[in-house]
Amino acid sequence: MSKVSPKRCRTYRYRLHPTVHQSQALTSQLHYQCELYNAALEERKGAWNWEKRPVTYFNQCKTLTGLSDVRPEVISSGVTLCRGTLKRLDRAFAGFYRRVGTGENPGFPRFKSACRWDSLQWEDKGGWTVKGAERRLRLKGIGEVKMNYYRPFAGVPKVITVKREGTKWWVSVRCVDVPALPLAPTGQEVGVDLGVINLVALSDGELIEGSRFTARSSKRLADAQRRLANKQPGSNRRRRQVEEVARLHRRVKQQRLNAAHQLSRRLVNEFDLIVLEDLKITPMMARPRLKPNPETPGNFLVNGAAKKTVLNGSIHDAGWGQLRSLLSYKAESAGRTVVVVNPRHTSSTCALCGHVDKKNRVTQAVFRCCSCGHEDHADSNAAVNILRAGRARLASASVGPN
Repeated sequence: MSKVSPKRCRTYRYRLHPTVHQSQALTSQLHYQCELYNAALEERKGAWNWEKRPVTYFNQCKTLTGLSDVRPEVISSGVTLCRGTLKRLDRAFAGFYRRVGTGENPGFPRFKSACRWDSLQWEDKGGWTVKGAERRLRLKGIGEVKMNYYRPFAGVPKVITVKREGTKWWVSVRCVDVPALPLAPTGQEVGVDLGVINLVALSDGELIEGSRFTARSSKRLADAQRRLANKQPGSNRRRRQVEEVARLHRRVKQQRLNAAHQLSRRLVNEFDLIVLEDLKITPMMARPRLKPNPETPGNFLVNGAAKKTVLNGSIHDAGWGQLRSLLSYKAESAGRTVVVVNPRHTSSTCALCGHVDKKNRVTQAVFRCCSCGHEDHADSNAAVNILRAGRARLASASVGPN
């Protein structure tokens, strides 16, 4: 359940238009900061393997004072940029320790390839200035970069991240203490059932079909991948084709994000209470386990892995987690309430009489109650049950423990 908080963090993203020399300077800094990240990782690993001594973020920040004498080009854009690189490594180790504690696959921090290091992060206020009136971003060692400052950011800017996506550059400004923008109450409540064919089914009976951007671009993606497979490794043609494949994937990503933004904004504007299913997306997309064949040792039975792969691709294309994330932060700013409920039996329960039976769902789209004969679209019926569960949860939370 989202609550209105006096302090909020928001990130504002803008397009950058650097000159040729500024692009070269930014690219050089990408290589330098990648080198710094790998050196800091090597220091942490070596100190632990040979001396059993942990190295912290603050220990490594102290070594930056003498870096200007040894490698002045690394620190030419300011010490705050180097601190941002070291902070990224510290977050990687924090995530590693957290996953170890929770029993997940830990994933030890790895060395970064130069071709995969595509962002620079200024961790603190220093070395950069946003000049909104002049539509410029001033970066130490880079200069004043032209910025598509199409809307002013709110709050206090703290951290910026400059990222390269193909041939384009972007800057993300992270702000704190962002004021809320509450909306007038509408008195409307809605339950939302997430699906693959119908991305969203509302409790009022409306069905919103998913756009399936990946499926729509599958032919172009397949053609681009096929041309990439025929290119000679290390050639300029292969490099250009890699950029083309990445461009197509970025296009699909932006289409999916844009659709999620529009849908989440509409729901937040129209409803005071939004109830969602608490779907465990990662376990849902897990591969099916192998089934050994007892009659033929070394062989396996059919486990439906091919069909599961298609389903996983459809779930990924739907972007449930992205939609839920956008709904949460927009509802928090607008003063709306978002509740997540257990999805168990929501698809097999009759919204009219409450009869629970898996036979009630005749097909993927048809729901017919075996007890009272109530008929409805299966997703709309589930959305009504989700809304009812959300109201019950709010009521129990307001009463509190006895």
